Amino acid sequence: MTITASKLRQDVYRILDQVLESGVPVEIERRGQRLQIVPSEWSAKLQRLKPRRFLRTHPDRLVHIDWSKEWRP
Repeated sequence: MTITASKLRQDVYRILDQVLESGVPVEIERRGQRLQIVPSEWSAKLQRLKPRRFLRTHPDRLVHIDWSKEWRP
């Protein structure tokens, strides 16, 4: 995405947050030259998730549960 310096001045915090969240660099055009704002290290939101344990049992035990009482055609 290419924006002008004036647009950057108006929305600097929103644009910086957008670069951090998406990892997509932003180009700023100033006096006929282009500058870039890029994150130094980018990681997707899914990569920043901490592993959590949701199941209180081994997953194989769930496969062998009789679900016939819960199922309705």
